Amino acid sequence: MGNRGESKLHLHILGSGSKGNCALVEGPCGLVMIDDGFSRREVCKRMHELGLDEQDVRALLLTHEHSDHVSGISVWCRAFDVELFASIGTPETRAYLAELPFCEFIPGKAFTVAGIEVRTFATSHDVVNPTGFRFSYAGDAIGYATDTGCLSDDALDALADVRILALESNHDVAMLRTGSYPRYLQDRIMSERGHLSNEQAADAALKLVTDRTEQLVAMHISQENNRPSLAVRSFAQALGAELDDELGSTATLTRAGSTPNLRIRAAGQNRPLSIR
Repeated sequence: MGNRGESKLHLHILGSGSKGNCALVEGPCGLVMIDDGFSRREVCKRMHELGLDEQDVRALLLTHEHSDHVSGISVWCRAFDVELFASIGTPETRAYLAELPFCEFIPGKAFTVAGIEVRTFATSHDVVNPTGFRFSYAGDAIGYATDTGCLSDDALDALADVRILALESNHDVAMLRTGSYPRYLQDRIMSERGHLSNEQAADAALKLVTDRTEQLVAMHISQENNRPSLAVRSFAQALGAELDDELGSTATLTRAGSTPNLRIRAAGQNRPLSIR
């Protein structure tokens, strides 16, 4: 159960995108789930593909209440007894969430769950109290932020200098503006309460990535208005990394001496991914 005997946290992304979101942070005492926008069967299937056991989930944290992040929670909670955490006001936005025993917090609060310290911070999205997370254990850290139109100073502080950074890189502006979405939806996505573009994410990465950062993951990539390769290329260009292949599916920033290299990749909607 969990990565006992190890001092590092692991991040498992079951899916990231508009059709469903779910990730797991693996620590010393089990798994902490972030959001659940899939069916229980699909979550278990994807966990098993990564060699994970659903019985090891100890807690479930919500980023916000949009259905692609919460639609599977009620069914999951009927099968498994887990601690539930959400920002204040979030459970009340949906009747099926309000029936569950959430521990509500104000973004900015820190707490410990399953042996992992969780620092919360406010993000910016068109919901009640959207939240991002910094997970810390034994000197290791993971930063996680999706579904936000901008990053505050507090968010940047929480996400900086982590070993694994999972950061939204939702859309390519040119693709969005010339695509099929109506103008009002384009404007909503590009607003400060929408989603980070590739360029915005790359600009943020310049402030957040340090020599300690070994993994950078582009999250919540739009299937209509972006491509994984575009997100990876944007990060790579900003950070001076080299693409690993002509497709641009991954990139690497080679560092001198004993400093670990930085690996850049994209999370997908349909294929689970483990980052250790």
